[in-house]
Amino acid sequence: MASVACIGECMVELRQAQGGQSGGQGGGLYSRGFGGDTLNTAVYLARLEVKVDYFTALGDDALSDEMIAAWTAEGVGTRRVARLPGKLPGLYMIQLDAKGERQFFHWRDSAAARQLMNLPETDDLLNSLMSYDIIYLSAITLSIYDAAGRERLFAAIKRARLLGTRFVFDTNFRARGWPDRDVAREVFSAAFAAADIVLTSTEDLLALYPGESHEQLMARIPTPELVFRLAEPVSLLRFPGGPYEVRAEPMTKPVVDTTAAGDSFAAAYIAARLAGSDPVESAQAGHRLASLVICYSGAIIPGYAMPPKKRHRPATTRQATK
Repeated sequence: MASVACIGECMVELRQAQGGQSGGQGGGLYSRGFGGDTLNTAVYLARLEVKVDYFTALGDDALSDEMIAAWTAEGVGTRRVARLPGKLPGLYMIQLDAKGERQFFHWRDSAAARQLMNLPETDDLLNSLMSYDIIYLSAITLSIYDAAGRERLFAAIKRARLLGTRFVFDTNFRARGWPDRDVAREVFSAAFAAADIVLTSTEDLLALYPGESHEQLMARIPTPELVFRLAEPVSLLRFPGGPYEVRAEPMTKPVVDTTAAGDSFAAAYIAARLAGSDPVESAQAGHRLASLVICYSGAIIPGYAMPPKKRHRPATTRQATK
């Protein structure tokens, strides 16, 4: 059975509850959950019947225990989770506007996950990457490690790729996670050079390279397989046999919350590729799941709302103009 190693951070999530008041002395009512971009992808991969392990570090507190239990219940493997005595997971709060767009506030500087590349067990964790079919991580993952930690991780990925493991890099970019954009650009270039598949978007790349055209942005990424999501629900694909353009099917329900749209797209794309689908079919699967996820509140939709297993439709595509 094909397997995926997802590397990243899961945090405690505070979300304004329905009926809560924002502002004022009371500050409103908030519900508590858990979330993180690569963790969201791991959950959707598990729901799509892909064997997946999550690589991170947590504390030895009750909240970390709850996370482990929740991931296990979803089918996400936790044997690669380091537990650090006296540490805690990070915390973030979500505010949504009337259109469902979100704004995040983070408290994570001392979170356990930031130490994953500097532990006694780090070498064993990194050496285990060679046993997976795919390694998946995001730019957010890379932003929580220091330069030495990123170098250690990239070296392990390169060793795994020599044995046939594929590296999928998602450019999920959050400026607040980086000391400056020059550092981010340098790290992105290293990730692009190492990756087999890059999943990116205009939202991510224009924040790093403002004013560039789609063609210029795509030219920065040398990887043989590239999925470039536009602001509209369209993906431009580059792969041997491409390029292609894949359009999402029209929405039939209102958008409620765009959280995890990209995370769920990544999961469906990876699952389809592992199942033998080509990039065009895989991108269409990604659009289908993302279009469903944004119709629900929160990053992880109810299990009953997931699409039927092994659902296939002809992809709506046309060859992109060069």
